[in-house]
Amino acid sequence: MSIYIALLQEQDAVNLFQFECENRTFFEKMVPSRGKDYYHFKYFRMRHSELLKEQDDNTSFFYLIKNNLDDIVGRINLVDIDKNKRKAHLGYRVGESFTRKGIADKAVKLLLQEAPKLNIREIHAKTTSNNIASQKVLEKNCFKQTFINDEEEIEFNGQKLKLIRYIWN
Repeated sequence: MSIYIALLQEQDAVNLFQFECENRTFFEKMVPSRGKDYYHFKYFRMRHSELLKEQDDNTSFFYLIKNNLDDIVGRINLVDIDKNKRKAHLGYRVGESFTRKGIADKAVKLLLQEAPKLNIREIHAKTTSNNIASQKVLEKNCFKQTFINDEEEIEFNGQKLKLIRYIWN
């Protein structure tokens, strides 16, 4: 599937809200919930505006992953940007009906091409020990595993999981 990434815009709010609502159950199997308020459009719209402000301030960059029909198939972000150290943290999610199509891999590749234009030379990422798909995406895109703390566990959906940290530069 052909994809591209597009910087988040104000006019994306309605379609992004629909994407998030359609994929809520799927996402919450892998990452903590954004909370029930997030799925009320008034609150979502406010949160969307906050993200756009972060983007205007160059402290985060939020991208939509879109297919050739301009449908939103996922999201990919660079957040917590440290301008002095030229580093950021990566996050991404792909909608349930678009998984297992190489979309996350392609989106990460596209974002890594954008990083130098944003003056970012180092990107950190983390995933859980049970998220093999995400580990493969990061490793395929030249992220190096840096740390697994056997003592640092999180409990999520009744499972104790370790966090695996990665770095790209």
